[in-house]
Amino acid sequence: MSSTAITTQQAFCNIQNITPLSIRRRRATVAIRCCSATATTVTAEKDNRREVLKNGDDKLEICRVLNGMWQTSGGWGRIDRNDAVEAMLSYADAGLSTFDMADHYGPAEDLYGIFINRVRRERPPELLETVRGLTKWVPPPVKMTRSFVSESIDVSRKRMDVASLDMLQFHWWDYSNSGYLDALKHLTDLKGEGKIKTIALTNFDTERLRIILENEIPVVSNQVQHSIVDMRPQQKMAELCQLTGVKLITYGTVMGGLLSEKFLDTNLTIPFAGPKLNTPSLQKYKRMVDAWGGWSLFQELLRTMKNVANKHGVSIPTVAVRYILDQPAVAGSMIGVRLGLSQHIEDANAVFSLVLDEEDISSILQVTNKGRDLQKVIGDCGDEYRRA
Repeated sequence: MSSTAITTQQAFCNIQNITPLSIRRRRATVAIRCCSATATTVTAEKDNRREVLKNGDDKLEICRVLNGMWQTSGGWGRIDRNDAVEAMLSYADAGLSTFDMADHYGPAEDLYGIFINRVRRERPPELLETVRGLTKWVPPPVKMTRSFVSESIDVSRKRMDVASLDMLQFHWWDYSNSGYLDALKHLTDLKGEGKIKTIALTNFDTERLRIILENEIPVVSNQVQHSIVDMRPQQKMAELCQLTGVKLITYGTVMGGLLSEKFLDTNLTIPFAGPKLNTPSLQKYKRMVDAWGGWSLFQELLRTMKNVANKHGVSIPTVAVRYILDQPAVAGSMIGVRLGLSQHIEDANAVFSLVLDEEDISSILQVTNKGRDLQKVIGDCGDEYRRA
């Protein structure tokens, strides 16, 4: 996503103006409606593959490892439509049946529309019932009228070839423009009309999530960047989520592939000596590594994670995803898919049977505790998109 007009000073003012949760609980003039203890529950499957996101009467069951489709938007290699759809079928057949996309991820929504029709025609009804298509709406900063919101959602419904979107995740660039509340109220109305099944957020910070919930918008989840390196969601955000029942869906969990054997024992400071940072995601998350503690500390982390992976007979990415799935308030974690170019079905499915023990967690924490607190460096969840 591109940067916005909001200045660095404004962004940090937003962060500093967030009142501690314990104080806000006493001050709030509008009570937040808390969900019951069963607001989000794991199904009875032994391997913990799926989870139900819920707010009031709204609920949606998803696979806890999601297929992220940012990689279809360009920059990761040419995507062949037929190969991509075949790959989506392979993921769904393997039980990885939740796909995450956005209105601006190139042909992602169109690919889903072709895929879901193939599932309807060629797969048993039992598989169709498990498939989920989660999309995002990232509108420009214009007036959020009912007609504008409705027409925008209709575009995604048409592209994805569904009568009702399983989940609409809403993003907003500039918090100084309160139009996000207008948009969310219109989305709530559209949900009531059956055009959307569940409403969610993406890259909202803790304070704005609180305001949205105080306005009785039935949000079920917030999609945020979260990895072993970026633990910001486990500060203010997770506390509010546990209070209200809102869940987190995480992206950047394998850091575009940096958290993998491919980058173990490499030195990127020497030109042409290591793997190329040749995708938008690798470049993005390398900047996160630099902000957190640098390449040398990151190598120490990779070596530690490799020891854990070897102990359990899995890969570094599998350890990375399991670690985040075990964090409070996390319902699901995303792994980007390069459809038709490469696949990681085996590593993704290995996540469900992996159990990290106290020794594993301790060894990882010994390294991550040496890194900087990205909450202090960057700000709260999503603030990286709202700084000049």
